[in-house]
Amino acid sequence: MTATGAGVAAGTFTPRPGAAPLSRMIRAQAALETRMLLRNGEQLLLTVVIPTLLLVLFSAVDIVDTGSGKPVDFLAPGVLALAVMSTAFTGQAIATGFERRYGVLKRLAVSPLPRWALMTAKTCAVLVTEVLQTVLLTVIALALGWSPQGSPVPVLLLLVLGTAAFSGLGLLMAGTLKAEATLAAANLVFLLLLVGGGVIVPLAKFPAAAQSVLQFLPVSALSDGLRAVLQHGTGMPWTDLGILAVWAVLGLGAAAKFFRWE
Repeated sequence: MTATGAGVAAGTFTPRPGAAPLSRMIRAQAALETRMLLRNGEQLLLTVVIPTLLLVLFSAVDIVDTGSGKPVDFLAPGVLALAVMSTAFTGQAIATGFERRYGVLKRLAVSPLPRWALMTAKTCAVLVTEVLQTVLLTVIALALGWSPQGSPVPVLLLLVLGTAAFSGLGLLMAGTLKAEATLAAANLVFLLLLVGGGVIVPLAKFPAAAQSVLQFLPVSALSDGLRAVLQHGTGMPWTDLGILAVWAVLGLGAAAKFFRWE
């Protein structure tokens, strides 16, 4: 009886139950976040449909004076910057804001997945979506006659820093405002930066006083840096990288300090 009981006790906890390894939890949560992101109709409108329509429309129709050269050479880098902003900032802010409102974040916060790992998984989902966006927009731009220049290294650095900057700002908004306010504010900021961030309309078209302010916006730095490399073939756009780095540090730091999970 004792031997049998010992055998049962020994076998009950083999394998021993417990939380999965942290890396596996992050991968599983990132895969879930990516599927949720891609299945959301509003997210697809922001991340895929709008950038694609803007690229095709303004490349095919002479609406905005983009300077010398083919319009697509000017527009493609700006639309890539817009795609990063739409995913890392607007889409993430809205989705996270409503997750916070409905108590999803509160429940996940008490799961074995640490809070920082949850944010890491969300960032991975954003990066996966951005890769898909970049591939799609690049194929469309090449079909429209785009001739990209420069090295991929500064382009990658710009995209990573741009993602960090917009992610920090999006999480800050989602973690401090009510969900409805986040929805309205994120969409409003998206429209304002679309118009005034050098994405479609060159900053040179604005008054000098406005240019001195607009050039320090994260989307302006990202679109200007991508344009400098991909259109003009310059090396490292250090000024634009510096602006994005400052926004990334400020945004992520403020989000970490002020984000409310409930």
